[in-house]
Amino acid sequence: MTNPVFSKSDVFGEPRRTGAVRGGTATAPQYGQTAYQAGTMGAQAADAATLENMYGAPSATTADTKRLTYDDVIIKTGGLLALLIVVAAATWNFAPGLWPIGMIVGLVLGLVNAFKKKPSPALIVAYTVAEGVFLGGISLLFGSMAAVGGTAPSVIVLQAIVATMATFAAALFLFKSGKVRVTPKFTRWLLVGMVGYLAFSLVNVVLMWTGVAGGEWGLRSGPIGIIVGLVAVGLAAFSLIMDFDSIKRGVEQGVPAQYAWSAAFGLIVTLVWLYLEILRIIAIFNSGD
Repeated sequence: MTNPVFSKSDVFGEPRRTGAVRGGTATAPQYGQTAYQAGTMGAQAADAATLENMYGAPSATTADTKRLTYDDVIIKTGGLLALLIVVAAATWNFAPGLWPIGMIVGLVLGLVNAFKKKPSPALIVAYTVAEGVFLGGISLLFGSMAAVGGTAPSVIVLQAIVATMATFAAALFLFKSGKVRVTPKFTRWLLVGMVGYLAFSLVNVVLMWTGVAGGEWGLRSGPIGIIVGLVAVGLAAFSLIMDFDSIKRGVEQGVPAQYAWSAAFGLIVTLVWLYLEILRIIAIFNSGD
């Protein structure tokens, strides 16, 4: 998996080869399986009246069993997005110069949250606030850099937001329709693409710092910058599809409901990346650099 929020998780990652082997294929136990086996032994000692009450009771829902549901993920993701937008808007209007602090704090909290075994709602909310500060300031900066082309910074940001939501919806449609499936080959090619993009980005940053690559965008200026940006948007969109697949696996395996925070955090990470790439493309296009 490419998103460490999901790939390093014991509940969203690929099934481990620790279960019983059936027909040469190892199967991983699902959440609740061990408890079920133990409960079966206890049920043998229960009296007839208890068993009759158990059979007469309504079926337990995922809410009753405190298991992950899609509604949990949607609600928490929506809440974090709302918080991100509010903080970004406040930073844009009152303290855009704080974006470097938000970037550093967001990076640190992002790594901490990505590699935690269990989700921490407080740390995830803190990450969202930091990313809001970063996005608010960097959006104004990119918008101002592109304003020389005659387009207002607010218009550029609005275009980036709409394009991000449209890409998210397209990725979700492709995943739900089954037109794009997460296979080992799909994962392998996406990983290769992301490693290549990361290497290019690091080289570009170094060349800009050393003054070898001039301009506001370095190697990402002009048509080359737009092409590289489109590739990055494609990688981010495919990462969203992998995120959806990980969440689907978590729901089907019945992981605890608290991991809805991890799922929402993972989606926020990918959406922030997607938005930044789209914003950069629009800014490069409008600046004429």
